Amino acid sequence: MTSILTGDIINSRKKDDDLWLSTLKNALSSFGKSPKYWQIYRGDSFQLEIENPEKAFFGALKLKSNLKRIEGIDVRIGIGIGEKKYDDANITASNGEAFVNSGFAFDNYLKKQNLAIKTPWQDIDEEINIALDLASLTIDSWTQNSAEVFNLSIENREATQKEIAKTLGITQGRVSERQKRAGFDPIMNLESRFRKLINQKITE
Repeated sequence: MTSILTGDIINSRKKDDDLWLSTLKNALSSFGKSPKYWQIYRGDSFQLEIENPEKAFFGALKLKSNLKRIEGIDVRIGIGIGEKKYDDANITASNGEAFVNSGFAFDNYLKKQNLAIKTPWQDIDEEINIALDLASLTIDSWTQNSAEVFNLSIENREATQKEIAKTLGITQGRVSERQKRAGFDPIMNLESRFRKLINQKITE
């Protein structure tokens, strides 16, 4: 069982590639090497494998918060969970249920929202997609500052608000305000719920 994230960059053609491409590559590289675990294709689309499906939503949040630090840039992501039938040295040549589900989520669910999931379990799809739809109301409205604080907060889970404030050169109170505005606590509660649900299904 694995997870595949299929995504594309929103407003990429309105911005210079230099503004977002290196950020995307750096974020993807944190999950593994290209082209085995990730690949950028058609200029502004990508595929990423996260071998532990429980971490798929965390991965999507990491990509989102990295890219939304750039003015005018956002990303659509379809998460697919399932088996991998064929494993190639290039992710775009691999296939299986997880790839099909990711493509289905991307093609069918992202017309109304920017983050969706398709799994082998219909009850999980219904619960998580409703939650993702609601969470996206906050995530899609992140400012650059909100995205920056959210990103630092998930990249350094043990860091205190004081430490994050020092990194950014702002006050602890400002960090707290930006975390609240970004919906950090409820979104991370959803991330924990996601891990629990997926783990339960995988271990059944």
